[in-house]
Amino acid sequence: MASTATRVLAPVGAAGKLFAFGLDVGRALFKRPFQLREFLQQAWFIASVTIIPTALVAIPFGAVIALQVGGLIKQFGAQSFTGSASVLAVVQQAGPIATALLIAGAGGSAIAADLGARKIREELDAMMVLGIDPIQRLVVPRVLACMLVAFFLNGMVTVVGVAGGYVFNVVLQDGTPGAYLASFTALAQLPDLWVGLLKALVFGFIAAIVASYKGMNAGGGPKGVGDAVNESVVITFLMLFVVNFVMSTIYLQVIPPKTG
Repeated sequence: MASTATRVLAPVGAAGKLFAFGLDVGRALFKRPFQLREFLQQAWFIASVTIIPTALVAIPFGAVIALQVGGLIKQFGAQSFTGSASVLAVVQQAGPIATALLIAGAGGSAIAADLGARKIREELDAMMVLGIDPIQRLVVPRVLACMLVAFFLNGMVTVVGVAGGYVFNVVLQDGTPGAYLASFTALAQLPDLWVGLLKALVFGFIAAIVASYKGMNAGGGPKGVGDAVNESVVITFLMLFVVNFVMSTIYLQVIPPKTG
């Protein structure tokens, strides 16, 4: 009975430890000195491994949305709203999610592998013996770097996705360029852009926190590091979809959709 209860409560304990780790990181954000060099190095590294895959993913995202939305709207005889509907889908949903998936899959896995390797080499224990906080020294720069890169990558995904949707709508669906561009403001509004950027920041924070937590708690040698990397990516993906649903629901309640 005790072992069964332990197995049942294990996910709750893991979630609590992850939340506590996130609080520790949040508290360490305000500690000085700030590791500027580590932050710049991590931001450059994360951007270098994610920018090309993100751009390539953004094109089919925008194309699929434009084709699906365009075909659906055409059935209702409202082709003039294709541009605004595509922009809403890319800015609010596709942009932040595509950015977060690439940040978690490429940047997060690299963070988990790096910190996991330091853990099994006992570098983190050595830092604590020397009085250096590993969270402040290693985790905080990586978290801020993920958030910064996610913020700018979201803008790139939005631009590329909207451009891809424009091309596919005009070329494959016989849409007019003027109608596609003119309808941007029919249903879209400025807060839609802000919520997309906010989502990118939150998703980048979650990806970095989960990857850092799994990396710093890796064990069992190289196999343990590999397991930590896989677990960090899977957990981040699951959390991203849940958080995206919650943020979208709150946004739609606070700021009602614009009517054409």
